[in-house]
Amino acid sequence: MSAPDQRQVEHFIGGQWVASRRGQRLLVINPATEQSIATVPEATGQDIESAVAAARAAFPAWAATPPHERAGHLRRLAVRLEARTDEIARTITAEMGAPLAFSLRVQAGLPVTVMFSFADVTASFSFEEKIDNSLVILDPVGVVAAITPWNFPLHQVILKVAAALAAGCTVVVKPSELAPLSADLLAELAHDTGLPAGVLNIVHGTGPRVGEALTRHPGIDMVSFTGSTRAGREVARRAGETLKKVALELGGKSATVILPDTDSDLFETAVRHGVRKCFMNSGQSCNALTRLLVPADQTGTAVELAAAEAGRFAVGDPFADGVRIGPMVSAHHRDRVRGYIQQGVAEGAQLAIGGFEPPAGLDRGFYIRPTVFADVSPAMVIAQEEIFGPVLTVTGYHSEDQAVDIANGTPYGLAGAVWSADPDHAATFARRLRTGQVDLNGGRFNPLAPFGGFGHSGFGREYGSYGLREFCEPKSLQF
Repeated sequence: MSAPDQRQVEHFIGGQWVASRRGQRLLVINPATEQSIATVPEATGQDIESAVAAARAAFPAWAATPPHERAGHLRRLAVRLEARTDEIARTITAEMGAPLAFSLRVQAGLPVTVMFSFADVTASFSFEEKIDNSLVILDPVGVVAAITPWNFPLHQVILKVAAALAAGCTVVVKPSELAPLSADLLAELAHDTGLPAGVLNIVHGTGPRVGEALTRHPGIDMVSFTGSTRAGREVARRAGETLKKVALELGGKSATVILPDTDSDLFETAVRHGVRKCFMNSGQSCNALTRLLVPADQTGTAVELAAAEAGRFAVGDPFADGVRIGPMVSAHHRDRVRGYIQQGVAEGAQLAIGGFEPPAGLDRGFYIRPTVFADVSPAMVIAQEEIFGPVLTVTGYHSEDQAVDIANGTPYGLAGAVWSADPDHAATFARRLRTGQVDLNGGRFNPLAPFGGFGHSGFGREYGSYGLREFCEPKSLQF
């Protein structure tokens, strides 16, 4: 498999590909080769007006479309996505650097699962509920601006688009300018499957220009944003000017907590699982388990196991067999991650493996060495702030109460994991964590369960019926 050829992408507005009103275009850079693979337009004010107008024009008919018909559209999209898995995976690997095996399984595979799940949820979801003398109706909120990140470029688009369309909303998507190509493939599939014109629109450009314009636009009824906590604050502030509904899925600093009752085999499994969950997608995941909390008398064993597991993560060309960590998405982001590693060393944390130096033999591309820090105190910057790269910290605790305090001791609350020989004990401990989702003893992903955060990780939920409800407004009819 190889990277796609250079191509020119346009906006998708009102069911058609539309050239931008001016000639300015943005380069899409392959982070492994540092070469341009495509260009996308920077939307003008007129482009944004056209996209919002198309979505508003399409909204009444789409909102009135019976749920089972909306579910049928989602199912047809899911089938087409599944048929294009290889192409989608290659495209995403080229535009943001995820190893191809991960792109096939997750970057391209998960959107298919999510789209099918929303088709099923929509077909069975009750949009009306009788409460005493009232009939409560869930109406679609209206026109949604979906502003999505680069780290899961198609999945994050699908997660918002599928839920919004299921609810009866129409959507204007602004994908990340760093990884916009898979969104263009979705536009092609929407066009080919007969999704009504204007129901899905895609405009390209940067956050400060295009994202901000959509957030402030009076024709947008809701903004669904996934990205950094810093950018999320700005989205919420700007959306507040016109009192829009807002859903924010932001950063994380999630912890794996291994409880004292784990035996040696389960302890080793938990550590290795924690490393894998930290390094997934080359560490560029908001729900990555970036902190490992273990009983203080077992920190040495945990660090040794974690370093050994990290050493199995081959770094390099994401299209090459066996590579498990590809490049960071950009030179700027690579330098940011390196800066955190340097700061950890300056703070007194000990490098068990990795470091800020470039990986050997990789002179081109935005690469980071997989890194494990030992002797990390909870107050260190590397234990408090989201790094968004393949960097794991190991911290010891002396009691379960202290473990809870450390796990809850960051501004974030997105994900977590708990390991115990007693599943009930794990669940009891997990109830004390201020975080939106906790895996118990390696619990598997559930696309119907809600996902979202506490605190600086944002508000609102995605996936399943909880995700669908985010795009609805309840209305009561009193009898």
